[in-house]
Amino acid sequence: VQLQASGGGLVQAGGSLRLSCGASGRTLSYYGMGWFRQAPGPEREFVASINPSGGTVDYADSAKGRFTISRDNVGNTVALQMNSLKPDDTAVYYCAAYLPPLRGLGPSSPREYDYWGQGTLVTVSS
Repeated sequence: VQLQASGGGLVQAGGSLRLSCGASGRTLSYYGMGWFRQAPGPEREFVASINPSGGTVDYADSAKGRFTISRDNVGNTVALQMNSLKPDDTAVYYCAAYLPPLRGLGPSSPREYDYWGQGTLVTVSS
């Protein structure tokens, strides 16, 4: 599965961005999807996840109340709507996909994911 993330950019604090993740060559409807981010440093941080049907979503505490993950299985895309952005949200955002069942680590663990997109940079200015 080749994932492509898009929608990043420069935005002022308090603004919004909508990230999108699409796939070529494979339907995403069988896959659970997640968004992670990585600021300078070794750790890739969980942001949000959604199961294949879209019925179960999870958010990092930092994303709750501000970000919304959604999916369009007909359009073969997954989106991350980010509102009330803060400078601390500045990072490269990655979409990722896992084929169920989960391995036991939970959808917040990068090790559950089999496929990763190339990342899109989000910069939030103060």
